[in-house]
Amino acid sequence: MKKLLTALLLLATAAVAIPAAAAPAVPTSPDLRPAFLLTASPSRDSQDLSGQWTFSKDLYRTGLNDINGWVAKSRMQRYRDLDVATEEAKGGATFFEFDMDRGAQMSIPGAWNAAKPELRYYDGLVWFQRKFRAKPLAGGRAFLRFEAVNYRAYVYLNGKEIGRHEGGFTPFVLEVTEALRDGDNRLTVGVDSSHDAQTIPTPITDWDLYGGITRPVRLVYAPATFIDDAALTLKENGRITGEVQLQGARAANQAVTVDIGGLAKATATTDANGRAAIDIAAPAKLQRWSPDSPKLYDVRVTAAGDTIRDRIGFRTIAVKGSQILLNGKPIFLRGISLHEEEFGPNPARNMTEQAARALLTEIKHGLHGNYVRLSHYPHSETTVRLADEMGLLVWSEIPVYWTVDWDNPAVLGKALAMQAETIYRDRNRAAVVLWSVGNETPVSAPRTAFHGAMADNVRRLDPTRLISAALLVERHKVDGEDVTAIQDPLVDKLDVLAVNTYAGWYGDDPLDALPGLKWQVPADRPLILSEFGADALAGYRNDGKRKFTEEYQAEYYRKTLAMAEKIPTLRGLSPWILKDFQSPRREHPVFQNGWNRKGLMSETGVKKEAFGVLADYYATRAGR
Repeated sequence: MKKLLTALLLLATAAVAIPAAAAPAVPTSPDLRPAFLLTASPSRDSQDLSGQWTFSKDLYRTGLNDINGWVAKSRMQRYRDLDVATEEAKGGATFFEFDMDRGAQMSIPGAWNAAKPELRYYDGLVWFQRKFRAKPLAGGRAFLRFEAVNYRAYVYLNGKEIGRHEGGFTPFVLEVTEALRDGDNRLTVGVDSSHDAQTIPTPITDWDLYGGITRPVRLVYAPATFIDDAALTLKENGRITGEVQLQGARAANQAVTVDIGGLAKATATTDANGRAAIDIAAPAKLQRWSPDSPKLYDVRVTAAGDTIRDRIGFRTIAVKGSQILLNGKPIFLRGISLHEEEFGPNPARNMTEQAARALLTEIKHGLHGNYVRLSHYPHSETTVRLADEMGLLVWSEIPVYWTVDWDNPAVLGKALAMQAETIYRDRNRAAVVLWSVGNETPVSAPRTAFHGAMADNVRRLDPTRLISAALLVERHKVDGEDVTAIQDPLVDKLDVLAVNTYAGWYGDDPLDALPGLKWQVPADRPLILSEFGADALAGYRNDGKRKFTEEYQAEYYRKTLAMAEKIPTLRGLSPWILKDFQSPRREHPVFQNGWNRKGLMSETGVKKEAFGVLADYYATRAGR
């Protein structure tokens, strides 16, 4: 089994950023560490490449392949480093069927679905290009860091392929030191949004998949030898441990200093691989991070003439019996689920700080929450860092959702790589306390083995956080009564059990029956109701007996909360969902029109009656 898992982990490297002509640089170590991380890159010297990019649709993928699988014709290759208008002015036999310089423009970051009406449901390949001026490197190095491209990315700089990446919600870094020119440069990115049975997720979901360069792109400058990664965590034994990783020819035998907000300093020396282990006693004056007091410390790491800075909180998270312990004390997670869509009638998944703060403020202060389930994929770094700052505990997951090709080792490899990219990105965020390994996946032996490998991967990469999964439940008769039970062998791999339940919305249960529903759950572990909800169109009201009314949704919440109160191991809630979100599978012409209406708020921020029901319940819970 150990040899099989190692082989699967090696396969997982297929989903990380792949340098185009440098196969040996692809990471092959079992820990799935990407070739470059550029942790704390916001503190580095960099250029933000956000703004207007030109774009060109390519539904038949002619920029990548010609007919019969041949190499694309030169007249179709949108990534070429040339000025088409200048070439056309020369006359002759040469002609082109693209011109990126004179193409239509789109604001990046942002999904193309919201940019142009004709692209609302476009699913396929689109090419993006922008020009920029780079500064001289003077012996240093340069990297392109993409925070997210959905779903596959083909990256070219000055006509040269730099690398590729698969996965729509995790960052990737490509070195461009050799391809970068002093002065003018031409960056081209092919983005393919299409999904199939071997992608994560597959094509069938209950949310809008959003194609495009959906998060920022930066050109990051670094010295020849630089700090690629630095991670710190507070252990239950009262020590702060972590690591610093250098990259470059002089990475070995370098002195490393870590300054934690002026309270403590740690020193170490890198080994032959450029890694330095950090282990110091937590200073006596260290203030632990919590939702009530989300203290972040300015951490400065120095080595080999390079310096990076990050803001890090220190806390512990653990399970004891059926309790979740934050800093050694029991906590109840008062939360809500959230999709990555900003308020507004035409969201573009452009999570600016303002957009993310508007959503999280409704959770923290409107609902009196201390927790958010970031569904069903890794959300933006902006959102996670704001959760750190504002004091919201985070459930994070990758989109192993409903079903994937469970028997395919390559698909498992993609899942493990996405998981690793998420963990390496967010392991300095105190807010993140739960890694989920799946959502509503039907039980089978291959599926359980797949999720088991994911759980093992999390424990190996980040043993400091808790593992959960949003499980399906079953109803069966016990002594003539209906009982809701968790009958899933995956529970053996989980620290915190979580279930999605929609009794009273899906199925035939009347609302008045919900408080009396019986539950059968393990007594030795905490339980979260990771989802429950009912649709309501904001402003639609009548006698409250009809579905899609605000009154029905509000009463559904009252009855479901009454049911939840009777589950003795319940330690948290993340109802479905904060706001209405786009979903092409929801097409009732009166109530939905492409929107899932289970939000407690409309897509434009109008609060429904159920918002107040949950807010009042959480206010009471907070006072217990």
